[in-house]
Amino acid sequence: MSADLSDLITQAEAARVRGVSRTAIAGLIARGNLSVTEIGGQKFLKRAEVENYKSQTAGRPAKKARAKKTAKAKPKGAARR
Repeated sequence: MSADLSDLITQAEAARVRGVSRTAIAGLIARGNLSVTEIGGQKFLKRAEVENYKSQTAGRPAKKARAKKTAKAKPKGAARR
């Protein structure tokens, strides 16, 4: 792999670029969403990959809206109880 060293950034720098915590970057790495290059035991990320990463929406899909039940209208002249 021939990576330009000026394009590599640390996890802390990646967190600053994305505006998130280092833990969030570590989670993206662990899930395989961002790739790392290890040099001397330290992990580096490609700046372009970090900047171009599109986050996924989290959670369960929203339920479909159900039609509301309408109350039956009382006939005119009906006595109230």
